[in-house]
Amino acid sequence: MNELARGELLIISGPTAVGKGTVVREVLRIDPEILLSVSATTRSPRPGEVDGVDYHFWSKDAFEAAIAEGQMLEYAVVHGSNYYGTPRAPIEQGLAAGRRILLEIDIQGARQVKRSMPEARLVFIAPPDWETLVARLKGRGTESLEEQERRLATAKTELAAASEFDVVLVNSVVAECANEVVNLFQN
Repeated sequence: MNELARGELLIISGPTAVGKGTVVREVLRIDPEILLSVSATTRSPRPGEVDGVDYHFWSKDAFEAAIAEGQMLEYAVVHGSNYYGTPRAPIEQGLAAGRRILLEIDIQGARQVKRSMPEARLVFIAPPDWETLVARLKGRGTESLEEQERRLATAKTELAAASEFDVVLVNSVVAECANEVVNLFQN
């Protein structure tokens, strides 16, 4: 008797401005069959971001209602100001259908998912060095100086968590890092 193969879940995490989103976009270009989970957030969209594609941009009230109703696989307040989280249903449906799923979330969320789905593989994306991380954050120009400082303080704590992850990949060259992510799936 053949059972439908359960899908795979890879969780991509790492500090702010390490290039997680850029790596994920390259992964999806390399292998469009990989399903990217769309996270929800209460932060405002950055220029060019599209609701339902980059994130689900929810009000604080809508996000808190989803938490109360058990609809979130994981969630956290990130950088001390906004909720980020993963709606549970699309992940469970994709895994049941045998899909390979990529989830790009913060470290707190990765820990939560690993507790409820121990089969998930945690992948930490690291910068080549601290100076590169700082330059990437400042170079994108999307946060105020105060927000940059808050994110860099958080990044120091996040970098210290790399040893909790199943795999650590250094994002020196985006295409190489993305290929390494694709190769982590069992196919």
